[in-house]
Amino acid sequence: MTIKVGDSIPKMKLMTPTPEGPREISTEEIFKGRKVVMFAVPGAFTPTCSIKHLPGFLEQAEALRAKGVDAIVCLAVNDVFVLDAWAKEQRVGTAVTMLADGSGAFTRALGLELDLIARGLGVRAQRFALIAEDGVVTHLGVEEPGGFEVSAAEAVLAKL
Repeated sequence: MTIKVGDSIPKMKLMTPTPEGPREISTEEIFKGRKVVMFAVPGAFTPTCSIKHLPGFLEQAEALRAKGVDAIVCLAVNDVFVLDAWAKEQRVGTAVTMLADGSGAFTRALGLELDLIARGLGVRAQRFALIAEDGVVTHLGVEEPGGFEVSAAEAVLAKL
């Protein structure tokens, strides 16, 4: 079942790259008591994700924070080392928290997995963006396969 507006973010642990190395982080640590924008990409280093999706959130980070967003989070079903390399290549710095869902367990718990096995990519996250306040989803935009509209930074900014 897909998460929807009014639902709570599942309590799970993920990995995030840090300057000191990979660190386990809980969804409670990320979402509790905060307004969070989380967007998901089907994969680090993939074309739309690298050319439009992540760069859009980097460009709009200040505008999102001006609307009361405490954290911007990028989720991918990739390992933490891939996300670390991608963050460095994209010059993410501290603007966006990178979340590695290496096994896809969190993505499955959200009900937002995308089967790309036939394309050689395994099971990934659908392209989506959500807004959560204190761990409760207040907005969810899920793209149709191949789409890039409702999860773009500008679309999320318009929902705040």
